[in-house]
Amino acid sequence: MAIRTTIGWSLITSGVVTLLLAYLPYPSVYWGILLLIVGIFIFVTRRTF
Repeated sequence: MAIRTTIGWSLITSGVVTLLLAYLPYPSVYWGILLLIVGIFIFVTRRTF
């Protein structure tokens, strides 16, 4: 059940990010790098708690 939830959230998140990248003003490469850094930061900080 946890795997299905993880896959569902992953697909929803990737869809939202794709829509955001299509409408944000600057080139999507910069936004992609920023979102990747934020995601890694959240992942690392959640593991330490």
